[in-house]
Amino acid sequence: MKPIIIYASTHHGNTRKVVEAIAKECGVETVDATVVKEKDLSSYDLIGFASGIYAGKYHQAIRNFARKNLPVNKKIFFLTTSAMNRDFSASMNDSLKGKDANILGKYSCFGYNTFGPFKLIGGTSKGHPDEDDIKKALAFYQGISSTCSKFQDII
Repeated sequence: MKPIIIYASTHHGNTRKVVEAIAKECGVETVDATVVKEKDLSSYDLIGFASGIYAGKYHQAIRNFARKNLPVNKKIFFLTTSAMNRDFSASMNDSLKGKDANILGKYSCFGYNTFGPFKLIGGTSKGHPDEDDIKKALAFYQGISSTCSKFQDII
């Protein structure tokens, strides 16, 4: 299986931390969508979209990348880090229209947040994503992919 994760992580590197852990341990290629705008994804069997959450949505670069580059009939998954640790994947719906993507799963964890008024109090979710969040992200990825069996003993 040939996997790739397209990500955007612009404030504190929360999402990048999760993506890099998966990439390192499971041999997954990564693309920073804030830098790379186009890539042929036709040869990839599993495509992840990872983002911090900005005003309740995936980063605009991720939404644009998916709209422009995602081929039809691909297996995909979602990763997010946010102050609210909930599912924001619906913000990708417009970008996935007509793609007939098979969504294999979604993973979300807390991420350090200093947006707006939270900066005044020193931020929220300090220290996240932490080691436990990373282990859970690796377990999630292992559960949807056959490309990473290294962590079977820790979960």
